Amino acid sequence: MVQGDALDYGSLKSSLAGIHTAFYLIHSMGSEGDFCERDRRAAQNFAAAAKEQGVKRIIYLGGLGGDEKLSSHLSSRQEVGQILRDSGILTIEFRASIIIGSGSLSFEMIRTLVEKLPIMITPRWVQTLAQPIAIEDVIAYLTETIEIPLDTSKIFEIGGPDRISYQEIMKEYARQRRLFRLMIPVPILTPYISSLWLGLVTPLYVQIGRSLIESIKNPTIVNDETANSFFTVRPCNIQSAIQYTLTTEDKDFENFHTRTEHPESDTKVQQRGYQRGSRIFDEYYIHTHDAPELAFKPIRCIGGKVGWYYANYLWQLRGCIDNLLGGVGMRRSRRDAEQVKTGGVIDFWQVECYQENRLLRLRAEMKLPGRAWLQFEVYPQKEGSIIYQTAIFDPLGLAGRLYWYGLYPVHRLIFKNMLINITKNIREE
Repeated sequence: MVQGDALDYGSLKSSLAGIHTAFYLIHSMGSEGDFCERDRRAAQNFAAAAKEQGVKRIIYLGGLGGDEKLSSHLSSRQEVGQILRDSGILTIEFRASIIIGSGSLSFEMIRTLVEKLPIMITPRWVQTLAQPIAIEDVIAYLTETIEIPLDTSKIFEIGGPDRISYQEIMKEYARQRRLFRLMIPVPILTPYISSLWLGLVTPLYVQIGRSLIESIKNPTIVNDETANSFFTVRPCNIQSAIQYTLTTEDKDFENFHTRTEHPESDTKVQQRGYQRGSRIFDEYYIHTHDAPELAFKPIRCIGGKVGWYYANYLWQLRGCIDNLLGGVGMRRSRRDAEQVKTGGVIDFWQVECYQENRLLRLRAEMKLPGRAWLQFEVYPQKEGSIIYQTAIFDPLGLAGRLYWYGLYPVHRLIFKNMLINITKNIREE
C-alpha cells in the first residue's frame, strides 16, 4: 500500500510509479471549502503525475446527467472525467446514478430519512427519476474494465433496469424494513430549505445535503446503453440491490469485532458510541491485569442464578414486562451454570456466537422495536487483558430510536457498572 495526496503533486509521482492501470475514485464533496475547485486540482495533479509515470489506463467513476443545466456536483463530476481524458491517457469513465450500498451518500440519506421519519413532507425533487445501481454491479463494471480492449477513451453510462423516483426508492426501502411511511407532497420546499431539513434528521452535513439536493433535481438515467455491448454485467433491480445491501450488512455483522488495535488503559471503564448502517453501538472497555481465561470466566457464567452483575432487580423487571407483552421473559434461565454453546439460551438471550475465553455474543429474544445484541470480547495484552462489552441495537423506525435513546441513561448506568463488577468478580474468584 502506497500513500499519496491528490492535492500534492509531488506525493503522487512515487504512488503511480510502475502502474499500468489506475482507478480514480476521489471525491471531495465532504471537505471544507469549494469542493469543485478541490476536485479540479486533484484531477489535474493526478492526470499530470500519471502521464509523467507512464500510466497506460485510467478508470474513473463519475455521475450521470444529461444536456440540461447540471448542478455543481454533477458538472464537477463530469469535469473531472474531461480533465483525465485531456491528459492523453486512455480513460474509461463510468457515469452512474445513485449507488445502492452501505456508505453511499445518496443511499445513506434515503436510509436515514425512512428510518427516522414516519411522516415525510416531500418536495418536488422526490419525484425526479433515477436509475439506481447496486454497489456489487458497479464493482463488476470497474473490475471487468481492467482487461477490456479499447484503443480510445470512452464514456459508459451505467444503471440498473429500473427508472424510478426517489420516492419509490424510499418506499421500497421502507417495505423491506417493514416500515409504514406516509409521504405528503409539498412543492414549495426549496433545495436550501431541504438541505437544512436534512441536516436535522440525517448524519449528512448541511453543505453536503444541499449539494445532493441540487443534484437530485437533475434526472440521472441512462440514455446511451453502449455498456451492454461491451460488458457482461447485467445489473440487478432496485429490490435486489436493497435486499443485497441489508443482507450483506447482516453477514458482515456476524463477524463483527470491536477493533483490531486494543489500547492499553487504566482500570477505569472507557466508553464510546458509534453507528454502522442502521445499527447503533454502545461500547465499554476496561483493562485488567488478569489473564484472558480468568477475565472471561465471569462472562461465561453470566445470567441464570449468577445474574447480570448489576441491578438484577431491573433485569427481573424487564423480564416481567416481556412476559406481559407475550415474550419469553426470564423463565428459561440457563441449563448449565458454566458451559456455553452457540444456539443455547441465557435468560431472554440466545447465544449467537461463542469462542472459548474470547467472545460471547447474545441476541435478544425479548419483545423490542428492533433487534438487540450484547457482546463480550476479551483480548490479551502485554500485562493482562482488555474486556470489551458492546450493546448493539438495530432500531425499527422511529419507535426503535425512541426506545433506545429514551432508555439510554438507564442502559449506560447498567452497562458501565456491569463491566466494573465483572472485573471485581474476577479478583474475588
